[in-house]
Amino acid sequence: MLSELSYLKVELVTAALCLTLLVIGLLLPPDQKKGIGNFTLVTLLGILGLTLFNTGSSQTVFGGTYIVDPFATFFKQLFLIAAILTGLISRDFLQQISYNHGEFYALLVAALLGMMIMASAGELITLYIGLELMTITFCILACYKKGDAKSAEAGIKYIILGAMSSGVLLYGLSLVYGITGTTAIAGIAESLTSGQISPVLILGMIFLLAGFAFKISAVPFHMWSPDIYEGSPTPVTAFLAVASKAAGLAAFLRVFMVALPSLESYWIIIAVVLAILTMVLGNLVAIPQTNIKRMLAYSSIAQAGYLLLGVIAFSSLGIAAILFHSILYVFANVGAFAVAGAFSRATGSDEIRDYSGLAQRSPLLAAVMLICLLSLAGIPPLAGFVGKFYLFTAIIDKGMVWLAFIGIGMSMVSVYYYLIVAKAMYLGQPPVEAEPIKISGGTQVALVITMLVTIFFGIYPTPLTNVALAVAKAFLPF
Repeated sequence: MLSELSYLKVELVTAALCLTLLVIGLLLPPDQKKGIGNFTLVTLLGILGLTLFNTGSSQTVFGGTYIVDPFATFFKQLFLIAAILTGLISRDFLQQISYNHGEFYALLVAALLGMMIMASAGELITLYIGLELMTITFCILACYKKGDAKSAEAGIKYIILGAMSSGVLLYGLSLVYGITGTTAIAGIAESLTSGQISPVLILGMIFLLAGFAFKISAVPFHMWSPDIYEGSPTPVTAFLAVASKAAGLAAFLRVFMVALPSLESYWIIIAVVLAILTMVLGNLVAIPQTNIKRMLAYSSIAQAGYLLLGVIAFSSLGIAAILFHSILYVFANVGAFAVAGAFSRATGSDEIRDYSGLAQRSPLLAAVMLICLLSLAGIPPLAGFVGKFYLFTAIIDKGMVWLAFIGIGMSMVSVYYYLIVAKAMYLGQPPVEAEPIKISGGTQVALVITMLVTIFFGIYPTPLTNVALAVAKAFLPF
């Protein structure tokens, strides 16, 4: 028992950090709470270092309930990086609202713990517990701005729609359990290799697919994203857009590729339809958006469509492409939201037209936004181009060249609405009375990190590519 607990050291330290932050938040006087952010960031960096001890390790604990393998470790590192970047850009937001620093960081870490549990879940109930822990904490974080109507609306919508999606997912899990007689992911796979595929099992698979599609914002289960992204505090939106989606994707991959590979011929057809709808609708509806957070929300929906191409490929190359694209999507998207947050605090606006002349008011904000948007569009030599190249290569290897062409076409469409923002920033003129925008130290660090990583892995992707391929081959050895 104790030896098995040693494999959970990352989760145990994360849980301890969450509880510690709650206690510290209650005990410290209001004027001394600014240090909580520094404490959280340092501890999260330590936990990120702790995950390195699990690199290459592949263990199942508590009878297969929990899995610590390279796949789970990769996603945990992704979640931690997203949490650290979110923590950096949250400091200005918390200073602005000036209340409950400890609770905010505790909720952030609780969501992080839920994501870790989802990535490592070896059976369905554990997966559901992780999912609910993440979802409930995001419901609270979405409405964290007291007195803000949009924030309250975002929280209520997330509670209602999140409960619906959880119900759908839970119903799917119960149907699969009813047919196979086990909640263990490996046990489900064994049960299905020897048994017949029943209509009830197919129905359960469809409900599961719908539940996970909601979590990754795939069309037609995307309707929650724009309103909740717009209403939530910007740091929460950034974390929700990258880490939450990655956690849903990690659980999706483990359930469908490990537990349900015998149903591949059924779920891949649905996944193809979802991918096409998600890429087309996400990109086309992003074009007329005038609010930067809503535009990034639809961009995020489109990115889910590209990631589904890696799922459809159903190969180690497809998994590696997902891993590579996911981690660089974290940097590009957090960078874009960090700029949006800093701009909103300085001007009180999220409208794209107000970004006019931003390059003159803050060259750093404009440069980071430009680099991140071009990376999301897949423009070389930025990291987003490499990620999309791997995803399209994987789907072409699957023999679906036509699907790759749809993805490439939609990427070209996305360039249009990303360049609308760039045009406003660099060719527009700022208002006459506009002053230079001041950026805090923490946000500057986050901005520079996201920009440099996006450029570096675009020019020299080999190290991350090798890691992603090694993890993918350990997860799906074909």
